[in-house]
Amino acid sequence: MSESAARALATMFERMSRAIETEKDHLSELDGAIGDGDHGITMSIGFKAVNAALAALDLDAASPSEVMSTAAAGFLDAVGASTGPLYATGLRRAAQVLAGREQLDLAACRDMLAAMSEGIRDRGKAQRGDKTMLDVWLPAAEAAATAVADGRSKRDFWAAVTAAADNGAAATATMVATKGRAARVRERSLGHLDPGAASAAMLVRAMAETL
Repeated sequence: MSESAARALATMFERMSRAIETEKDHLSELDGAIGDGDHGITMSIGFKAVNAALAALDLDAASPSEVMSTAAAGFLDAVGASTGPLYATGLRRAAQVLAGREQLDLAACRDMLAAMSEGIRDRGKAQRGDKTMLDVWLPAAEAAATAVADGRSKRDFWAAVTAAADNGAAATATMVATKGRAARVRERSLGHLDPGAASAAMLVRAMAETL
């Protein structure tokens, strides 16, 4: 099962990269309103590097944990700005919870989402409501935990996770930024979607479409 699970994760990262590439200019436009205007470019570089790193991995022999740790290293090597350490920490935490697991069942997906959101939170010292990517990752992880506890089907699990992610991203337009570069403009950030939240919702959707 490790072969199919590792390949599924590699496919997931390819889909993430394609989603970011498609919306790269839009993400940078969102960032231009409240940040440095380079979020789309940064995410594009990061996920291209992830896929280049995974291309060098023997997916027939790799475990799901190895795929995630390779992705973490690839992202961090390519993106030195704040987004790099945040996603690298999240992916490393995901690698840790997948250690010894060969199947991407719903419990593994729940734990992976929880580990990613907690890693990003711990590294960035932000919380829900700070108008960051955590306004997507934390609700998505909570929805995953609830769906597993309720015994939901795989389809319903991912529907709940993506709905929480999309709603979380949309909600950032009603928030004033208190963390990250957008915090420099404070009240002027109100009414604008957070670019990190927007890209995070794209990543969650790519996860759902693959897994």
